[in-house]
Amino acid sequence: MAVDNNGNTRNAADIDGNKQRIMDIVDEKKGEFIEASDRIWETPETRFTVPKSVEQHYKVLEREGFDIQKGVAGMDYAYIATYGTGKPVIGITAEYDALDNLSQEAGNPNRKPVVEGAPGQGCGHNVLGTGALGAAVALKTLMEEKNLKGTLKLFGCPAEESGYGKAFMARDGVFDDVDAAFTWHPSDTTAVAGGSGLAVMQANFSFKGLAAHAAAAPEQGRDALDAATLMTVGVQFLREHIIDAARIHYAYLDAGGKSANVVHPTATLYFFVRAPYLEQAKPIYDRVVKIAKGAAMMTETELKIDFDSACANYVPNHPLSEDMDRNLDLVGPLQLTDEELEFESKIQANNPKGYEGPLAERLKAANPSLSDEEVNKIAHSSMALPKFPLIYTTDTKGQASTDVGDVSWCTPTAQYYGGFEPLGTPAHSWQWVANGQSSVAHKGLVQAAKTIALTAYDALTDPELLQAAKDAYAKEFKGKPYKSVIPPETQPHG
Repeated sequence: MAVDNNGNTRNAADIDGNKQRIMDIVDEKKGEFIEASDRIWETPETRFTVPKSVEQHYKVLEREGFDIQKGVAGMDYAYIATYGTGKPVIGITAEYDALDNLSQEAGNPNRKPVVEGAPGQGCGHNVLGTGALGAAVALKTLMEEKNLKGTLKLFGCPAEESGYGKAFMARDGVFDDVDAAFTWHPSDTTAVAGGSGLAVMQANFSFKGLAAHAAAAPEQGRDALDAATLMTVGVQFLREHIIDAARIHYAYLDAGGKSANVVHPTATLYFFVRAPYLEQAKPIYDRVVKIAKGAAMMTETELKIDFDSACANYVPNHPLSEDMDRNLDLVGPLQLTDEELEFESKIQANNPKGYEGPLAERLKAANPSLSDEEVNKIAHSSMALPKFPLIYTTDTKGQASTDVGDVSWCTPTAQYYGGFEPLGTPAHSWQWVANGQSSVAHKGLVQAAKTIALTAYDALTDPELLQAAKDAYAKEFKGKPYKSVIPPETQPHG
């Protein structure tokens, strides 16, 4: 027998019964979650300006009776949807932003944009957000039916792609009262996240010069594009002198105009600096700033630096992650038809030649117990349906960045990857957009809603699990408080 937060004793049959009820609720209500996901897919929006996307969440949350606080942490389209009162406070995070220039027809296994250059759901956030939404609805429904005590909060988080809405929320203390947090992310393999990601800092570097006739009066001009070019060259030399795990990326936001016969008066670069920890990214970012200042001095141009955002590395909480892994087993793998597997195979056919080799290495790392023959067989499949084991690792090779990292620094956090994307296809690709309204994506949504709801239920009702999570969190961070590197004057924008 165990005692829950309500002072009630319960046995395994009771737990199983409640968990079965959670999964039944998801199945009963899945139509509204799928509808919201598909509508978000049809109106892709980027960064913080996501009014149509968040509206689909509001429709479901209002219908389900949540209290909704809109406009959180300086973001018009961030929200906190709450049900219940008192402790513990269980958080679930949801996303809904898209990516620029990834427009693609749904269900078309070949590249065909709906609108050339328009955004698309290339990271599956339409499914991610509504899967998290479904988990919150299912747990809230059970809390009502069973009169369970505690508080459930669903956090609507815009701009996971580059803007890092959750980092601004964390900076403003939004997660400070949360006892445990849960989320998930689409992927081409299924596994609970046992590894970290990369912390990142990013900023715009704008150079201002003087325009002049490039042939008749070049001596009167000061070329901002030269400054930007010199900055990128300087950063290329810097790459030799940073840690292997670090990454630096950039894009030209303003290349000075289209005329070659004008000394370019403006130029702007957008730089990302990634490293396993913020304390490693910060000194690299500082050196990038020095290079920018040097480029401005060399060209006698003015430099303006606009810090955009930053996010911390993700730190998995072991007790919560292991509980999530058990619940993922309870939910089980996706059950796909031959027609669905054939569709995924057609999308996968657009992968570059030779992708199976690096994919096999990644699969072997994800499950070292697999034989070479087994790895080879999976690598040549259209989908990786079996769940991969939970493996804790500090290796950040091949990892990206996520603002879930900031949440994990504020409270014990667990997340998993749901493998409903064609095997070997990359995130941030048109292939994922094409798959975003498929029946396979819908099944991935349902799996996520059940898995997160079951794990959140455990945290809500099992004091021993929650205490173990808090103890592990305390041991991991050793009393080191979360400290945002986003300057106070930097506000969400774009």
